[in-house]
Amino acid sequence: MGERDKRTRIIADGEEARREAKRIIEGGGLIAFLTDTFYGLGADPFNRAAIQSIFRLKGRDEGKPILVIASDMEAASRLIAERTPLFDLFSRQFWPGPLTLVVRAAKDVPEELTAGTGTVGVRIPAVEAVRELVHICGGALTATSANPSGAEPALTAEMVFDYFPTGLDLIVDGGPARLDRPSTVLDVSSGEARIIREGAISRRELESLVAGS
Repeated sequence: MGERDKRTRIIADGEEARREAKRIIEGGGLIAFLTDTFYGLGADPFNRAAIQSIFRLKGRDEGKPILVIASDMEAASRLIAERTPLFDLFSRQFWPGPLTLVVRAAKDVPEELTAGTGTVGVRIPAVEAVRELVHICGGALTATSANPSGAEPALTAEMVFDYFPTGLDLIVDGGPARLDRPSTVLDVSSGEARIIREGAISRRELESLVAGS
């Protein structure tokens, strides 16, 4: 039986689960974990092979980028080519929080992550427990939704297991999803802000910030 054919394990979030998650991520493996919104698939964002494993698991087109969550601004900065005024404006107001900012990617960010766009979506989650897990796992994790391509986002660890009874090294059970909407995705990679997906943070909130700045 191959490594990816083994039955997916579920461990409740805690010291044991986090130690195991750290070991798996450092070894190039895949976990699922509760983000500040839904469950996500976590891998080292600088590990090309691990990112490719996510695409195979989800049955997803490799032409689509994968977003990343970071434990803090220092970790996020490793992924970013430069901090622009727009990036600073929105990150100061909404981070930590459910706003994914699309920025120009740093040179060493793999193309598998950016899908050749030269940009990467990053956020710092609002929930401290999520930031702690990400920090233990190296400061940054991929966080694409833990579901097959086209399926509904996973709201519980059991739902992740139903989707992926094999193929994952670990599901960190953090309880039910905290929000009923995904993060808002805002592209600030150019001189203008462009909403790619309206989610937990509304268009009105974003526009009010720009108008008041």
